[in-house]
Amino acid sequence: MSAVAEDSSKPPAGGDLMALRDVRKRYHIGQANETEILHGLDLRVRPGEFLALIGPSGSGKSTLLNILGLLEGMTAGSYRLLGEETFGLDDSARTDLRRRAIGFVFQFHHLLPAFTALENVTLPALMRTGSVDAAARSRAVDLLRAVGLEAAMHKRPGELSGGMQQRVAIARALAMRPPLVLADEPTGNLDRASSDEVFGLMRRMHAEFGTAFVVVTHDPQLAQRCDRTVELVDGQIVRDGPTPPA
Repeated sequence: MSAVAEDSSKPPAGGDLMALRDVRKRYHIGQANETEILHGLDLRVRPGEFLALIGPSGSGKSTLLNILGLLEGMTAGSYRLLGEETFGLDDSARTDLRRRAIGFVFQFHHLLPAFTALENVTLPALMRTGSVDAAARSRAVDLLRAVGLEAAMHKRPGELSGGMQQRVAIARALAMRPPLVLADEPTGNLDRASSDEVFGLMRRMHAEFGTAFVVVTHDPQLAQRCDRTVELVDGQIVRDGPTPPA
């Protein structure tokens, strides 16, 4: 990878990884049922932070996560990612920035069932560059080794447990070394033992790679293990600060 490409995946020196200012999201604009879901949010995330995004159902967490992930546009406001203003970007520019900047981990892993674990982890390289070179494959092997799945890298998702599948998903999220990972209820489909294992793995990957994590969770025990907590209620941030001790 060239120095230019590497620089394009990093925030400006000393700057925020991402910064939202007065972000609003409305649906059904101009219609009788027009609804505003997010009401002027301000949020900054520094490189390498590990924060929990919490709040009751219907508070706007999913909408906010979709905006952060450049999966959905905002109605008004400013969202700067890696120093680049995202408001008004066309689909192509938004897709390019998303692939450079963000990895995703979902409640349901969304692995491709016909692909092996290794092939699933190399998928981001394939989508970004159109091919999987030796460096991308080696990086995928190293990540699967790091998440404890070296022996299972040639197995398909249906041959893996739920916890193992989510570990593959974490490796896939980190495959292109993104500065940010967005995790949407990443342990919500797992039992407690697997949940603890997967969350512990995310913390280890955060420590090893310096990747920032924004974790949406309804699990207070997991939120307690994050360094910072942002609480959303009725489309507004009502709390943002260091996670208090238990």
